[in-house]
Amino acid sequence: MQIKAWISFEYTEAKQSNIALKSLEPDNMNFINSYTDGNTLICNLNGDSLRTVLSTADDLLFCEMMVEKILEFTNDNKD
Repeated sequence: MQIKAWISFEYTEAKQSNIALKSLEPDNMNFINSYTDGNTLICNLNGDSLRTVLSTADDLLFCEMMVEKILEFTNDNKD
């Protein structure tokens, strides 16, 4: 059975969604097909089992939380 899911992340500006895409790309190779649409990062997940897709989603969410923290840190230190 093939399981498919998608997760989207909305950012304040398109530049941030592009940074997130590039930051997550190395970890997502062959597991997630991601692209941006304006200020939104869209991630399509595919797997042979629900367990695989859930595990992939969990990893993606953890990594994206790190990207958010970095974006917040860099925005706070622009001055």
